[in-house]
Amino acid sequence: MLTLASKLKRDDGLKGSRTAATASDSTRRVSVRDKLLVKEVAELEANLPCTCKVHFPDPNKLHCFQLTVTPDEGYYQGGKFQFETEVPDAYNMVPPKVKCLTKIWHPNITETGEICLSLLREHSIDGTGWAPTRTLKDVVWGLNSLFTEDFRNKVDDYIKRYAR
Repeated sequence: MLTLASKLKRDDGLKGSRTAATASDSTRRVSVRDKLLVKEVAELEANLPCTCKVHFPDPNKLHCFQLTVTPDEGYYQGGKFQFETEVPDAYNMVPPKVKCLTKIWHPNITETGEICLSLLREHSIDGTGWAPTRTLKDVVWGLNSLFTEDFRNKVDDYIKRYAR
């Protein structure tokens, strides 16, 4: 059975045997996380929602990036919300760490910027937590979905129904 680890070892072996100059490069191991991120970042940039922008402060460190969400509908329309994302070494077995840098009142974001989103949980009761099949694209779309829900109508309905 071909695994990702064996494929990476084989690819590194082929690269190292081509020339002496590349032999020194092959001794510097590239983590599985970084190899996955190269593919996932390309996919993410191709499928980014129109309300989101990704910024890499250091293009050589794909595991640290910032996301800006600017909702064009709903209660948060016109806002600009910054998120900091750090992808741990154990990625894709564990979810990325995401923090909201913008002070905001949101039912899923704490005062310190921690985000309550099931796919960012390593273990979830409802089974919708992180899984190795998820990607950064799922994380970005999940964060974007936090702002597309129209809370204004829900609050008005709640007030009409329960406030007397």
